[in-house]
Amino acid sequence: MSNIDKYWYAFAKLTKVSSAFVNVVYRHFESIDLAWHAQSYDLWKIEGINKRQIDDFIEERKTINPDECEEYIKSRNIDFIHPEDKRYPYLLRYIDNPPTGLFMLGNIEECNLERTIAVVGSRKASDNAKSNLKHILEGLADTDICIVSGLAEGIDTIAHKTAVENNIKTIAVIGGGFDKLYPKSNVKLFNEIINGNGAVLTEYWPDVDAISWHFPVRNRLVSGLSKGVLVAEAAKKSGAMITAKLALEQGRELMCMPGLISNPNTEGIYSLLKTGAAIVTNTQDILDALNWKVLNRKDKLESKNYGELSEQEQLVVEYLQKDALTMDELIIKTNLNINDLMVILTKLELDGIISQISGEKYTVKV
Repeated sequence: MSNIDKYWYAFAKLTKVSSAFVNVVYRHFESIDLAWHAQSYDLWKIEGINKRQIDDFIEERKTINPDECEEYIKSRNIDFIHPEDKRYPYLLRYIDNPPTGLFMLGNIEECNLERTIAVVGSRKASDNAKSNLKHILEGLADTDICIVSGLAEGIDTIAHKTAVENNIKTIAVIGGGFDKLYPKSNVKLFNEIINGNGAVLTEYWPDVDAISWHFPVRNRLVSGLSKGVLVAEAAKKSGAMITAKLALEQGRELMCMPGLISNPNTEGIYSLLKTGAAIVTNTQDILDALNWKVLNRKDKLESKNYGELSEQEQLVVEYLQKDALTMDELIIKTNLNINDLMVILTKLELDGIISQISGEKYTVKV
């Protein structure tokens, strides 16, 4: 990062002005350094901001040291993405009020931002909705699709859990800082996501509470990061319906999973379906709505040309296609002796067909 990136950190520390204010000021000065050091008379010349915003910014800026902000975030091993960073999600650049900074744990570069689906819905989701959603998302197992949600209770939790359990990358966008994770019941899931299964993002400084008005603001990022939004149970007045509205404003494909008509939490679903949202009752419906053709692990393996492999090599690949296995497990399943198996594993690894992962296991590379 450059020596002026500290000003992005400093702007992210502000609590009295919004990202909309920062966007306007940054666009005016075309430099985050100049924007941070702007004086009142400079800010008065900018159309779209008012006296209260200017006064709040000038006053709060006195309490913030950019060098200390940068040092603190780096000491916490928290990553930070801003609009001048090449990792900044390109879809967010084109939404209304894009974020001027995203704190990140995990790795967004492992997520395919061309294949993103947001999943939103009720925090008090019915067992029927949870079961149906899990079944639908399991059909995306081992694909390059990425599931985006908000790490809340109910539908969000099912979406992230199903992703983690089925080798699907997932991005969680939360409404508070990393030190104030809400709900606490999702701490384990939070750690699973950041440790190899995707990324958790937030606009908020680590010690900022997840207060109620943050969540509607957060929803613009959940839909904004996604090519399509699947609403899986929602009352007429709910956060999920706010996200659905944002999805339409952002030009995203809107999809709905139908539920029991006797359930009040499906009223929003059916109102969206009546106005043209795509209906989703199985995995293929999602792919059809987004006009995607994706290959899962099995299909990818079958599409590769393994005709040049020996019979024993194909046998090993066949078992590793089903599950990651240790050498001892492979010996039992294939009946190969250890010396032959070691030669085969070495050759397959050098050919880029398999790789060794944690737990001394081997898996097929896709």
